[in-house]
Amino acid sequence: MVILVTIIHVIVCLILIGVVLLQSGKAADLAGAFGGMGSQTTFGPRTAATVLSKVTTASAGLFMVTSLTLAVLATRGGAGSAGGGTVLERTNLPAPPAQVEKQAPSQQPAVELIDEQGKVQKKFEVELPKDGAKGSDGKPVPVKIGKEIPVDSKGNDIKTPAPPPAAAPVKK
Repeated sequence: MVILVTIIHVIVCLILIGVVLLQSGKAADLAGAFGGMGSQTTFGPRTAATVLSKVTTASAGLFMVTSLTLAVLATRGGAGSAGGGTVLERTNLPAPPAQVEKQAPSQQPAVELIDEQGKVQKKFEVELPKDGAKGSDGKPVPVKIGKEIPVDSKGNDIKTPAPPPAAAPVKK
């Protein structure tokens, strides 16, 4: 049924396109471009219905009927869908895996204190709550501020060299 209505719909569309393109405009002269139709009617003077205008009217009506029929058949599941429903309900794609944010070990979240000129004055490590944790009262858990990270005049972290390993005592 759907295939038959679709074939009729496509044929009617092609006929409608051809018939509309074959017709000449009612006010194809220069006066028509500026609204001067030579008559007081909105759509121009009334003329006798030609074969092309009758075919246009019939194909436009048939186009509307086939469009509505296809829409109704698609929503009722007549389009050959096994389960009916919407397109999203008919998909059997698995849900995407949950995005887990992983931080590189070298990237520690930090808070920067910035002055009026936009320069970083101080920087502190912060400990973020896991998975947007909330307290017993339902409010978000505050961020815990850790140790200060040394910064240079440009706001870049200063890497402090690790102390050399202690030498083992020499036995005599």
